Amino acid sequence: MSDYAVKRYSRWRWITAVHAVALFSVIVVSLGVGFAEIPFPHVLSIIGGKIPFLGGFSGSSFSEAEELIILQIRLPRVMMAVLVGFALATAGSVFQGIFRNPMADPYVVGVSSGAALGAALAIVLGLDFFLFGFNSTTILAFVFAVATIFVVYNVARVGSRVPVATLLLTGIAASIFLSAVVAMLEVMAGSELHALIFWLMGGFSYVEWRDVQAVLPLIAVGMFVVYFYSRDLNIMLLGEEEAQHLGVDVEGSKKVLIAFASLVTAAAVSVSGLIGFVGLIVPHLTRMLVGSDHRILLPSAVMSGAILLVLCDALARVVFAPAEIPVGIVTVLLGGPFFIYLLKRRKGTYSF
Repeated sequence: MSDYAVKRYSRWRWITAVHAVALFSVIVVSLGVGFAEIPFPHVLSIIGGKIPFLGGFSGSSFSEAEELIILQIRLPRVMMAVLVGFALATAGSVFQGIFRNPMADPYVVGVSSGAALGAALAIVLGLDFFLFGFNSTTILAFVFAVATIFVVYNVARVGSRVPVATLLLTGIAASIFLSAVVAMLEVMAGSELHALIFWLMGGFSYVEWRDVQAVLPLIAVGMFVVYFYSRDLNIMLLGEEEAQHLGVDVEGSKKVLIAFASLVTAAAVSVSGLIGFVGLIVPHLTRMLVGSDHRILLPSAVMSGAILLVLCDALARVVFAPAEIPVGIVTVLLGGPFFIYLLKRRKGTYSF
């Protein structure tokens, strides 16, 4: 192994360790804050007592109410924030790599608008059914998100190819049309308007363990497949023709990457609602820190996405306590001005 490779590997290990410590720290902090504040030693004792290899660790005493709040209310929503952060950061990295544009985000192919339409229909029509333990809003949001991806992809396809520019324009057109339909449903919502608006703003207020268990396999498989194609993503940054000459099946790789990036996004959005800026800003900032090698960028971005969303969820619970604001509002309020600052500071210097 060359000196350069050794230094690169050492730097990657250091970055991974920092991300892991930071993620664990924000999870502990998030579990302790809220309308009912729980001391951090109690949080560690409750969590440690449920980890088998710690052998029933108990650092300090805690009440049954504290244990119930941590294990049944806060921990599921924090774990969902981690998974959604993983998903949006993964998808954002993929779309920015495929489009070779740091302004691309996970919703670029219309996933968010499709999910919004499905959820809006379930809420406005008063559908109240369960399938495999999941409510109608989550099910229709996921189904419509996946259906939108399928339609956009097939409309954009030219023969056996899917030009990225055509895919982008088709996704934008689909998003605009579906957003208009959702706006019409908002007008018709009546007494359900509040529930619809709250879902569209995004958040984890009503997440349960069954929701976490449902999206975990989809997001985990999607992340694994995307990482498997990280080398192809690196080569595709050179351009499609160059990548083809270097032996990459560009069209095949694009199909797989777009499919699985959209799948993890649909899975996340179906449970969390619309949460903006995470998939746009996190890969962008991570790229500035670790470079454009997706073998390093993808793991770093997913950890950063989880850290950001867990922090935003904690802020959503404490800023106006005992009231809670949607997490989607927090991410926009933090991400919007910061992204404008980045654009102004690095104007004209973006590259991969």
